Amino acid sequence: MLVYLLPSLFLGWFLGANDAANVFGPFVGSGLTPYRRATIVASVFVVLGAVMGGARGLQNIGSLSTSDLVASSISVLCGALTVTIMTKFGIPVSTSQAVVGGIVGANLSTMGIQGLDLPALTKIFIVWFLTPTGALVLSLVFYPAFSYIFRKIPSVQMQDRVIKVFAWVFGAYGAFSLGANNVANVTGVFVEKLLTVEQAAFLGGISIAFGILTYSKNVMMTVGKKLIELDHFTSLVAVLSQAVTVWFFSLVGIPVSSSQAIVGAVLGAGYARGMRLGNKKVLIRILSGWFLTPAVSGIFSFFLSEFLIK
Repeated sequence: MLVYLLPSLFLGWFLGANDAANVFGPFVGSGLTPYRRATIVASVFVVLGAVMGGARGLQNIGSLSTSDLVASSISVLCGALTVTIMTKFGIPVSTSQAVVGGIVGANLSTMGIQGLDLPALTKIFIVWFLTPTGALVLSLVFYPAFSYIFRKIPSVQMQDRVIKVFAWVFGAYGAFSLGANNVANVTGVFVEKLLTVEQAAFLGGISIAFGILTYSKNVMMTVGKKLIELDHFTSLVAVLSQAVTVWFFSLVGIPVSSSQAIVGAVLGAGYARGMRLGNKKVLIRILSGWFLTPAVSGIFSFFLSEFLIK
């Protein structure tokens, strides 16, 4: 059992390392919250989100992966390797895309084209496009609405206090949403094959939390400082927009990319404030990672399945 689960636990670790940036990256990058405290809060709430809100996504990914245990483990391993490579270069990537690419590659190898649930994959692809777009639109809406309310606060000292409090509130909510949505990427392939939904949620949540605590600083700084330099208020808007987007798709039961959501949210919040893109090369690097991730993971998974299973 442990041999099959090791790739999932490895993936969860790297998911936490990569996607913690999407929760507290803008706050840490703008100096609003200290890095170490942010990782502790994020790790606690990501486990709570996985346990309390991850069931629907876990069941959906479990049904998408129709392969046996060996092929399921290979698909997760290839997703983990892909995310590892991207994380090493400081690129926020989609773990959802890596896992789905791995599942597609393994299913193609073991069952051929009939192993693909094309309607389900089509829905997932559409949602992948909607994720950054939805987060960007939410930021464009939230920014003026919250600005109007924020201006009603009478003193600068009170404004600073409100921002600090809501940074922790929104960060915790973002971590909860991340756990609820992305735990399916970690252990979803083993639901009803090796694990119950409850076991998959707990193990996946713990592995994500461990990644947040141990290896998240590099990517956190990429999102928090190098894309657009956000002030404290704009960071609040970006993180809330990302969290709402990811939580919405958790309710639908489709794992999405919190990386894509935060990039869309950061761009929307920055443009709403009249800020310009700080580094176009960073954005291009991020976008290239999004397209390469499912393709690379799928290719890895296909050939590894061909070698080990056939």
